[in-house]
Amino acid sequence: MAREPAQRELKQERAARTRMDILEAAIHLFARRGFLATTMADLSRAIRMTPGALYWHFPTKEDLLLAAIEELHQRCLRAFQLPGDDRELPAREQFQSICERTHLLLREHREYGIFFAMLAAEAADSNDQVAEAIRDKLALYVTTLERLIRHGQQMGEFRQDVDALSAAHSLLGGLLGMLVHQNLFRASVDYDPLYRAVMLIHQAGLVQATGFDCANASQS
Repeated sequence: MAREPAQRELKQERAARTRMDILEAAIHLFARRGFLATTMADLSRAIRMTPGALYWHFPTKEDLLLAAIEELHQRCLRAFQLPGDDRELPAREQFQSICERTHLLLREHREYGIFFAMLAAEAADSNDQVAEAIRDKLALYVTTLERLIRHGQQMGEFRQDVDALSAAHSLLGGLLGMLVHQNLFRASVDYDPLYRAVMLIHQAGLVQATGFDCANASQS
């Protein structure tokens, strides 16, 4: 009798690992080829799985894509959220911490940002369900940045004549666009200096006080 629960648990663990392997492969493939050009047959070959087995886990390509969006969102959220202690810091230092954490995450996993950028570009006019899912996830990051910018404005650390929501969208959109651009020019353009340039531009337009350099703080 004891063997049946153990076997069931083993099967569940194996299914969970397989599902994660599928999502990992899907994230990389969607980032490289986009959503519209990627088929379930492409995914099954990349994962080295029969199409039938893939359809058992995810009945449609949209189901797989939505699950990949959620999985990647959770990974990015863990890196994007500030540790508890950092939330008590001045707004400029919180902004610096987010810059550093985002820089390191995207340096290690540039496909994460490219995934969101590619899908956002494709789904906006072709798939309402996917577009809404992407929009909902990216809106959370925008909201975090907007609140931080507003806090900095209230504390006199950030410029008062900058619209916080527009600045947040500009920063996130600039980073996603930068990743796609750098990927195209990767043979001649490195990620780190391009990231620093984007941060310098936003810093100049946002930060009120002197002596704060988010871009140079992200060189490590």
